[in-house]
Amino acid sequence: MIEPVSFRQPDPSTILLGWKGGGTSRYEARALRLACPCASCVDEMTGKPLLDPSSVPEDVHLVDVELVGRYAFRFRFSDGHDTGLYTFTFLRDMAPVREEGPEGGGAP
Repeated sequence: MIEPVSFRQPDPSTILLGWKGGGTSRYEARALRLACPCASCVDEMTGKPLLDPSSVPEDVHLVDVELVGRYAFRFRFSDGHDTGLYTFTFLRDMAPVREEGPEGGGAP
C-alpha cells in the first residue's frame, strides 16, 4: 500500500512527504494547485484540464491540510480552492521519490 509516513511543511509553499519504504517527495503549492483532480479543474468524462493556469496566482500557497481517511489529503489553497482530493497514489505518481539526504533531513 502506498502511504506517507511523514509530512513536513517547511514553508507555506512547500510540502515534503516521506513514504513508507523510504524516500521523500517534494511538492510546491502552485504545482499541486495546477494538478488539482477535482471536477471543477478536470473534466470528469474526458480527463481534459479545465483550470486555466493563468488564473492561479504565482504566489498561491497552502493554508490548511486535512487528512481524508487513510488514502488522501485535501489541501486548502490561498486562492480559496479546497475541493480536490489528492490520493496518496496520485501524489506518489506526481513527484519523484528521492532518497533521504541533507536537504530532506531524514524523515520530513
